[in-house]
Amino acid sequence: MDLIYLDNAATTRMEPEVLEAMLPYLKDQYGNPSAIYSLAAKSRSAVDLARRQAAALIHADPSEIFFTSGGSEADNWALEAAEACAKRGSHIVTTKVEHHAVLNTCRYLEERGVKVTYLNVDENGLVDPADVEAAITDQTVLVSVMTANNEIGTIEPIAEIGSICRKHGVFFHTDAVQAFGHIPIDVKEMKIDLLSASAHKLGGPKGVGLLYIKKGLKIRSLIRGGAQERGRRAGTENVPGIVGFGRACKIAAGTLEERARYERKLRDLAIGRLEGEISGVTLSGDRTRRLPNNIHVCIKGAEGQVMLILLDQRGICASGGSACTSGSLDPSHVLTAIGVPEDLATCSIRLTLSHENTETDINQAVDAIKEIVLQLREN
Repeated sequence: MDLIYLDNAATTRMEPEVLEAMLPYLKDQYGNPSAIYSLAAKSRSAVDLARRQAAALIHADPSEIFFTSGGSEADNWALEAAEACAKRGSHIVTTKVEHHAVLNTCRYLEERGVKVTYLNVDENGLVDPADVEAAITDQTVLVSVMTANNEIGTIEPIAEIGSICRKHGVFFHTDAVQAFGHIPIDVKEMKIDLLSASAHKLGGPKGVGLLYIKKGLKIRSLIRGGAQERGRRAGTENVPGIVGFGRACKIAAGTLEERARYERKLRDLAIGRLEGEISGVTLSGDRTRRLPNNIHVCIKGAEGQVMLILLDQRGICASGGSACTSGSLDPSHVLTAIGVPEDLATCSIRLTLSHENTETDINQAVDAIKEIVLQLREN
């Protein structure tokens, strides 16, 4: 039985070219970039190249890229750094549909006296830029709105929000973990001050991410120790991981438009068949402002966790939403925020594609879902 992998929002298969680029730094080129001898210099040069490759993907300057252990660390860093800006105030604005790396950090900051405003979204998961502006006060230090939702795929109006934040002199952070390398991002045009990304969402290795920090922004470190990452993120660099991340960024930059077009074709095929051939299917998220590879539906009368188990038995990998909340019996906070009733929210399934999937994969997955839904409704 061939595996059909449709959970690329959780993680992606590492690109062969990425692994090939990493191997020398897992074997012979093991020098610590902070040392002065030639072996170390090769590692240092490799990290510098990766920094340029990552920066190019979002039209940043390489000096604005700081490597982290992943997207969650980058989110924590961006939000906790805002607390250090207490000269202006102690207020953060975010949304109710953010990843838990943002939401749980906000709750932690609330315990430390920071005021947080959690904005509502509409039935498609979109936040209204006017609501963002209305929430900003003279105490606001940061607005954090994700570029695209990790569960339902909705792409937020980031450029509009960036302009509002710039007008009011407020830092703007976006969790771009799901969007980085999948849709065009220009940090300058979108007026983004801080951006989080993770390598394993675009064919890179796990355990490495980045935080983009706009040049001139004075924020404190999250991890203190040595002088790595120009004194902003202590700890010996994960050279193989960073090299792999950089190569994944280079690949994404060269293929983004072509991959997005192909994935949209498969996405729309799946959505069309699911809605057209199964009764009681509701698409979650915005129909057009959505990630090219995201399909999220609620199917009345078919419990999501059971569907996933039965799909797995057929060699099909899918999910019910965020991998970070897998196993939770509570309905998704994202689906709750967009107004999906609890009984329907537990009947959700997310399929996230990649350029490696085929029309045959999609048709086989939809056929399997049809069979499973019929089976569950009959029992």
